[in-house]
Amino acid sequence: MDGPLAADYAVVGGGLSGLWTAYFLKTMHPDADVVVLEAERVSAGASGRACGWLSGKPIGVRDQLAKTHGRAAVIRTEEIVRDSLDTITGIFAAAGKDIGAHKGGTLLVARSASETARVRDAVAAAHRWGVPEDRMRMLGAAETRARVAVSRAESGAFSPDMVRVDPARMTVALAEIVRDLGVPIYERSRVAFPRGSAPTANGHPVVAERFAIATEGYTSTLPGRGRLMLPMNSSLIATRPLTDAEWDAVGWSEAEGVSGAAHTYFYSARTPDGRIALGGRGKPYRYGSGFDRDGVVDRATVSSLTRMLRDLFPQIAAEVDYAWCGVIGVSRDWSPFVHRFGPSGSVIMGGYAGQGLTAAHLAGRIAASLLTETDDEYVQLPWVRALPRNWEPEPLRWIGANGLYRVYSVADVLEHRGTSGRTALIAKAADRIAGRSTRPARS
Repeated sequence: MDGPLAADYAVVGGGLSGLWTAYFLKTMHPDADVVVLEAERVSAGASGRACGWLSGKPIGVRDQLAKTHGRAAVIRTEEIVRDSLDTITGIFAAAGKDIGAHKGGTLLVARSASETARVRDAVAAAHRWGVPEDRMRMLGAAETRARVAVSRAESGAFSPDMVRVDPARMTVALAEIVRDLGVPIYERSRVAFPRGSAPTANGHPVVAERFAIATEGYTSTLPGRGRLMLPMNSSLIATRPLTDAEWDAVGWSEAEGVSGAAHTYFYSARTPDGRIALGGRGKPYRYGSGFDRDGVVDRATVSSLTRMLRDLFPQIAAEVDYAWCGVIGVSRDWSPFVHRFGPSGSVIMGGYAGQGLTAAHLAGRIAASLLTETDDEYVQLPWVRALPRNWEPEPLRWIGANGLYRVYSVADVLEHRGTSGRTALIAKAADRIAGRSTRPARS
């Protein structure tokens, strides 16, 4: 942006949330004047740095969302999320965009008795919440390893509802689709919201009937929003492309999204160009809601993730080619929100806690209905709610986020040494402190 700007709707944030909001605003109301303002460049944040899971798993804490909207609304939201996988990939296919899509499902792997118990509980919980058996089922050790040859896998759970994608390619492709709809996207245009005066970008006034704030993990930089979402850090490594013989040893023929049931869990993908991408928390939180520097990862985190890779797949010796990190937005109740605020009816959205590739599509659809005052099913969903309470002030945030991660690490060690099948008491206590005692299964 190099001058004043006026529009009907100004979308702040050029990640997937902002781009889907602009997409739905323009497809629902072609005559609307919509602009997107991005502080860096499209795909620079979490949208482009993800592991590539376009997943239909639950987003948010079911019990938390049901408190205000009821069980049926939560179940309906999950149905919409699962259905959106085909909708999203269909949009890109129709536009002739290759996003590296492959529908392979998800595989949650247990490598100890306690992890198996948690996976079994997660599968049972999914069935109680209306997920049919063919959409989430328990696997034995042999069937788990037949899918992906993870060392010491004792059991697993499989869901067909995940499409592996290239996240950066997907985000850039969506920006191209939005641009072709007639929506200008201004990169290198950081929006400021000075108290008591109109918003600006690069020092120039931005006048809009309504704003959509789609800054997710970066929302802590906005006035009055410093503790709304915790910018949780997540780090990834990617191997060199594996040879055919190495893939034969690993399996993974369907490109499932693979994750672990440990408290300090991992998540991974077989990338479109034949690498293993594997992620985990590393340093989970920087003091004062700080951010990474262009995705640079410290050596200790790279070493830790590399050891995890070797432990999971000792049958190969694939070198690590890349490492990067980024921040995701986590609300205090670990659940997403799309909240309407202010006299004009602007909206703010976020809190996807690492599930943004799918969540952003639904959040953008909800935001478009709220912004245009469209009375439809989407504005009745549980994500439309009051803002969750703020996170604690510093230094409590830093102590809590990093201290609890250390507790979870100790709990994993204790559980792997034992055979009782029980979750460690210190992990249960950490769940209660973190507000995640009813957290969804990581599938």
